[in-house]
Amino acid sequence: MMLTLDDFDYFLPPELIAQTALPDRSASRLLVAGPDSLEDLVFRDLPGLLRAHDLLVLNDSRVLHARLFGHKESGGQVEVMVERPIGDHEVLAMIRASKSPKPGGRIRLMEAFDVEVIGRAGANQEFFQLRFPTDASAVDYIERYGKLPLPPYIEHSADSGDETRYQTVYSRELGSVAAPTAGLHFDDELFEALDAKRVRRAFVTLHVGAGTFQPVREHDLSKHQMHREYYSIPQDTVDAIATTRAAGGRVICVGTTALRALESAAQHGEVRAGSDETGIFIMPGYEFRVADALITNFHLPKSTLLMLVSALAGVDTIRQAYAHAIANRYRFFSYGDAMFLNRAR
Repeated sequence: MMLTLDDFDYFLPPELIAQTALPDRSASRLLVAGPDSLEDLVFRDLPGLLRAHDLLVLNDSRVLHARLFGHKESGGQVEVMVERPIGDHEVLAMIRASKSPKPGGRIRLMEAFDVEVIGRAGANQEFFQLRFPTDASAVDYIERYGKLPLPPYIEHSADSGDETRYQTVYSRELGSVAAPTAGLHFDDELFEALDAKRVRRAFVTLHVGAGTFQPVREHDLSKHQMHREYYSIPQDTVDAIATTRAAGGRVICVGTTALRALESAAQHGEVRAGSDETGIFIMPGYEFRVADALITNFHLPKSTLLMLVSALAGVDTIRQAYAHAIANRYRFFSYGDAMFLNRAR
């Protein structure tokens, strides 16, 4: 199948981009999409789609307060978006400024502390390496002084409501600059209903980087180079997958981040416990090794995540599902509604 970037384009009315979260997490809509059917549900109906011995795999990454403002020694204003910590006192970050800061320069952030510019980093030199003060960890400084980073298509700055709603209820491992948004629909009552159905759950960690919002610029998708992100798979999760398989259950990924972590850890066969970085690019034609189904939000046009869901459920299924969601006024993107997708056979 010869596909180009244009095959993953669609028109989305701007008013369908959800700007705020619903007060009730599990009140979001849930579109169940298959090759021959589309079903409109509410997210709290999820237990009815699952069976005993199914396994939900969730990403427990927590969003850093990764957005910081400041100025260079020259006085020029800068905005820093932390990509990820590297060690205790250094980070990789994207910097928005009228002129790029030079190695050896210093930036005053949040009128509270200085960071030193070490140099450029990344495959395309898209990041700056910054050194934070050494009397506390870089993460401590980020969490104390930074702002919660909302996606660029959300038009308001983070407020107290976002502090709660742009984190999953099970988040625990600090490191992401964007929420694993499929998990935002889960609340304690829903987990109780899933427990009653004997649906198990396990966790992985994948820290979402700022590169997730970078557009695909290659028309020929074989030339696209994915950004890299840290992930970790605990042995408990590997064991839970094996138990699920033995019982005839399904492995259902909650979000594309959980799916990418599992598929990355299974590149050489079975899922392996451990930590690594992944730049896995999943598009139609990919052979899935772990995921049987996926719970996910709706994704941006021409995005690698739209390619991923098309690989899992089928290009035509996703096109029909998105057309249905737009016609029926679903809410899109991070604070929007969700889909349930089975892997196409």
